[in-house]
Amino acid sequence: MANLCPGLLWAFIWFLILIFLAWPIAFLIAWLYVLLLPFSVCISALQSVCESILGILKLCVTCTENMMGMKPLFG
Repeated sequence: MANLCPGLLWAFIWFLILIFLAWPIAFLIAWLYVLLLPFSVCISALQSVCESILGILKLCVTCTENMMGMKPLFG
């Protein structure tokens, strides 16, 4: 019975990562992205910074996709 659906455990772990890690980080970093994005048009050095911040913000999407796919945390 323990091996009935091991993907549910991974989905639950991804859910916890989403709630306790990805969302708080995204909420803290999003204001910086919104602030810097208009200036990145004028200052080309900020474009790479904004791309890096956007990658961090996409952590929520990554966690949700892995949760829905019931993917293992490592592998």
